[in-house]
Amino acid sequence: MKRMELTAKAAADLVSGRLEAREDLLIRGIQALDKAGPDEISFAVGPKYRDLVDACRAGVIILPENWPFEVKKPAIFVKDPYLAYARLAETFTRRPFEAAGISPAATMGHGCRIPEKVSIHAGTFIGDASTIGARTTIYPGAVVGRGVEIGEDCVIYPNVVIYDGCRIGNRVVVHAGTVIGSDGFGYARDGEAYVKIPQVGIVVIEDDVEIGANVTIDRAALGETRIGHGTKIDNLVQIAHNVVIGPHSVLVGQVGVAGSARIGRGVVVGGQAGIVGHVTVGDKVMIGAQAGIAGNVRPGEVVSGTPAMPHSLWRKVGVALKRLPAIIREVRDLKNRVTQLEKDST
Repeated sequence: MKRMELTAKAAADLVSGRLEAREDLLIRGIQALDKAGPDEISFAVGPKYRDLVDACRAGVIILPENWPFEVKKPAIFVKDPYLAYARLAETFTRRPFEAAGISPAATMGHGCRIPEKVSIHAGTFIGDASTIGARTTIYPGAVVGRGVEIGEDCVIYPNVVIYDGCRIGNRVVVHAGTVIGSDGFGYARDGEAYVKIPQVGIVVIEDDVEIGANVTIDRAALGETRIGHGTKIDNLVQIAHNVVIGPHSVLVGQVGVAGSARIGRGVVVGGQAGIVGHVTVGDKVMIGAQAGIAGNVRPGEVVSGTPAMPHSLWRKVGVALKRLPAIIREVRDLKNRVTQLEKDST
């Protein structure tokens, strides 16, 4: 396959940057500052990388538009170097879809609707009456249940399990080992025993979602568990039944979201944070790592800690916690002095 290449002008246009280099300079890849060669592009997000920029051998370097130092090599100046890097990296690593068809070693159910332009690999199982969209790739060991709908341009990596009836939108990526549509954790107590509550809803994954490895998204007890358009979910996240997550949110590794929680648009949830059931987290909320969300969070708030509190307050609490042993000693000393003063006064 021919190696991808861009002119410096095309790269600058792609990232809406200001080019200070020959327009026809060819770029054939993207690499770190200390490893890039003359036909590659690299990037620096801020002035602390000045020494690496000065020593870099890249053909072109992406720099912040307010770069404070003299630049003696070809450069593209942009508002957000990290975003520019993401767009160029996507361009250089993108592989055009090549339809391999349906492997003879895949197991196909009855009544499936699958176009010619797909790649369904050996060892895949597709249940009855399922629908797969064009240009979708399903890797070995994936199990797609009965009546599942998977949209166009999706990638389902090895050993993913999608239970019956779930719906996956277009351009969705699901990484290895993830389970979508397993039963929600619902039981009613009968004395000392527990009676299982049937989980008869589904999971709906909207367009442009990416789900990391070993994520579990439970089907609804009734209705839907829904993941909104463009949301990104890291590895090892647990999402319980009837949760609704709004568009363009981010959940970092080991986050747990309990049943029927509502998470708004553009929410960022830090690693290992826990959200209890039946709460509402408003739009544009930021939740710090390991935070415990036990109640509703208003739109736009930034919270941290367990139980969660405004991040500014949590920083003060953190400082106080570090001083707690010294404070205890001071209080003990004060108590002893008061006791001695009381003795002396008698």
